[in-house]
Formats: sequence, structure tokens, C-alpha cells
Amino acid sequence: MNEMMILWLVILICSIAIEALTLGLTSIWFAGGALVAVIATALHAPIILQVVLFFVVSLMLLIFTRPIAVKYFNKDRVKTNVESLVGRQAIVTGEIDNLQGIGQVTVGGQEWTARSLEPEKIITVGNVVNVVAIDGVKLIVEPDEQMKN
Repeated sequence: MNEMMILWLVILICSIAIEALTLGLTSIWFAGGALVAVIATALHAPIILQVVLFFVVSLMLLIFTRPIAVKYFNKDRVKTNVESLVGRQAIVTGEIDNLQGIGQVTVGGQEWTARSLEPEKIITVGNVVNVVAIDGVKLIVEPDEQMKN
């Protein structure tokens, strides 16, 4: 077994080990590239071709299979904590005025500091708003047109 075969096998094993430890779809693509490079080495391909094959196959696997794999592995992922607030409705409990830097809303029984998505828009107490984003510890909201007072 020559040095390049050993190198590619080490990369292959390390990539699989890292993937097994993290389960984050971070290194499995390089394992595929290393496997192709091992095959190229066994067929006595030049070193430059082995390296090119490693990078091309790894990149192609990353580009074409990662979106599918992420969708498959994250299909049962449940949004928790703050990320679960995006898309929910809230009630304005303190007038929202970005210029003055004030505003509060209640979502699911919890009170949050809020800012309007539109900088000049003032949203009065009692209005229903939709949470569209989170900026630090502030909810970014916009009025719910269907529930407008």
C-alpha cells in the first residue's frame, strides 16, 4: 500500500468518525471524495488527478445531496424557545414606537420588548401583530391586517 492510499484512507476514516460524533452533516461529503480518491489510487491514477477527484466529488456531493439530506434529517425538528415565536401573533401591551425605542407585546403569556418592522410605524396598545423576526431580545412585529382595531 503506498503513501497516497494510506492518506486517503485516513481522510476517509476521519471524515466518517467526525460525522459519527457530530451527526451534523459536516464531513460525510469528504468521505465520499476520499473514497473516490482511494479507488483512483488503486487504479494508479496520478496524484494530481486523485486530489482533483477528491475535491470535485466532495463539492458535488455537498451541492447536490446536502439540501436533500438536511430536509430529510430535519423534518421532525421542532422549533423551540425563541425561534418558535416567529410567525405567531402577539397583542401590543405598550405602544410600539421605534423612534422613541419603546414597545411591548405579549405572546403566549410572556411579555417581550418589541419593535415595528416599519421604522416610522407606530402601533398602539391593543392591536394584534405578527412576529416576523427576532433581533437580540426584541421581537420585530408588523400589524396583522386581518385583526386591525
